[in-house]
Amino acid sequence: MEAWHGGALVGFDLETTGTEPGESRIVTAAVVEVRGGEVRARRGWLADPGIPIPGEAAAIHGISTERAVAEGRPAAEVAEEVAAALVEHWRGGAVVVAYNAAFDLTLLSAELARYGLPSLAERLGGPETGPVVDPLTIDRAVDRFRRGKRTLEAVCGVYGVTLDAAHDAGADALAAVQVARAIAARHPEVAALSPAELHDRQGGWHARWARDFQSYLRRQGSPDAVIDTAWPLRGLLPAPAPAPASA
Repeated sequence: MEAWHGGALVGFDLETTGTEPGESRIVTAAVVEVRGGEVRARRGWLADPGIPIPGEAAAIHGISTERAVAEGRPAAEVAEEVAAALVEHWRGGAVVVAYNAAFDLTLLSAELARYGLPSLAERLGGPETGPVVDPLTIDRAVDRFRRGKRTLEAVCGVYGVTLDAAHDAGADALAAVQVARAIAARHPEVAALSPAELHDRQGGWHARWARDFQSYLRRQGSPDAVIDTAWPLRGLLPAPAPAPASA
């Protein structure tokens, strides 16, 4: 039984138009293959998301609507190529590493549905995804009561990972892999798991965190707060609006 960090780890990250995965669109994407701590391959995409990029989103990732329109490729092509790349890695036995995986994978799934493209499950012939490692979910489980933020940048600091260009998809994808490897080095009980075992454990860890956080929000005065317990794809994926017809 191979431990999950012993083979290929493929970092995956999206920068987007917003924070709601059922409605937001891909702006940039990156897939970074790492073996033995060394980068073996990188792919990156810039998309024209088909909608204006809000100023607050552009301020985070640095891509304006004007640049996306001028330099980005059609969103449907980007979504197709990103999904195909992930599925190719999964079929080759790799583990996909994504920080806050339920956001990125749900958003990608929404984009595939938006453009009438096959879902990840359809491409894989059964499971909703291949094995996923989410350093955020694992960190919440192994260091449950640590105070402070759990952004990628903050957690990189905790595990001694250098993140030179936060919110650059390629830099964030690589940092997610490095944090995952650092967690494995610090927590042997996590490192010893197989990819399938860790994938299943993360589903339970995320559900526990979601229930706890929902209870906290309700105690703090938000009685209708609901935190989705599903992982690595959110359970209630809104039906995307049809893509606008080409002129």
